[in-house]
Amino acid sequence: MSLSLEIDLLRSFVAIAQAGSLSRAAQRIARTQSALSQQMKRLEAIVDQPLLQRTGRGVVLTSPGERLLGHAQRILRAHDEAMAEMSGRGLSGTIRFGCPDDYAAAFLPHLLREFAVAHPHALVEVICEPTPRLMEQLSRHTLDLALISLPDGVDDERVIRRESLVWIGNPGLEAVLSNPDVALPLALSDPDTLDHMAACEALTRAGRAYRIAYASSNLAGLTALARSGQAFAVMTQTAVPADLRIVTGDTLPPLPSVGITVKFDRARPTHLSVAFADHIRRTLAVL
Repeated sequence: MSLSLEIDLLRSFVAIAQAGSLSRAAQRIARTQSALSQQMKRLEAIVDQPLLQRTGRGVVLTSPGERLLGHAQRILRAHDEAMAEMSGRGLSGTIRFGCPDDYAAAFLPHLLREFAVAHPHALVEVICEPTPRLMEQLSRHTLDLALISLPDGVDDERVIRRESLVWIGNPGLEAVLSNPDVALPLALSDPDTLDHMAACEALTRAGRAYRIAYASSNLAGLTALARSGQAFAVMTQTAVPADLRIVTGDTLPPLPSVGITVKFDRARPTHLSVAFADHIRRTLAVL
């Protein structure tokens, strides 16, 4: 009698690989540790190779286990997508998604609306923070995945699209622009963000004096100050509000572009996280 890889066994195997221990995996998928142990014995008998090695801290994958994990994830993804399409229910669960404010303004309505149509039982919790704060949360596993910015010049195959950084302001600041003796008032995000660093570096290279009039990670606050005519702000071009104008390179030094990519909190993300990341890539490629 021929043996086959059962979906239920593969799902438990992936859960254990992601959790790093039988006890944590049992809690996540609401099964007893004993039941998971029995499932792994069955799976090892089917493939006729040891898949898990027990340690003082939990379990690690053997070399055959690492090979099987890639196959298991692909099989489960195809299985879940097929079931979702045929049943019309989609995937279910909750994911915690991080996104910078300007990307949220430009992309989030499309991303959430279309994903909800395909997966009405999936919940996406959104946290808006600058990229450095999102990276911190990913390292603490308080986010499942995030849309983050990469510096200009980073040739990374993960980059989904590139966005130009631009100066924005109110026409009332024309007098400040035309007077090189006046320090430019700036409304910028956190000091360790790409837009903040790019603005300061560009002005320093151009020999133009500036002052930080407002510093905040809140996009609404930055645009409000730019809208009031009190300062210039920097953001990605796609997120510029219709009532604010882009200040061209004729009066301010040009700014670099940034790359946009998706980053997971772990090497083996959940199927729902992978599905949402794939959706992000497809959507951002055509927006």
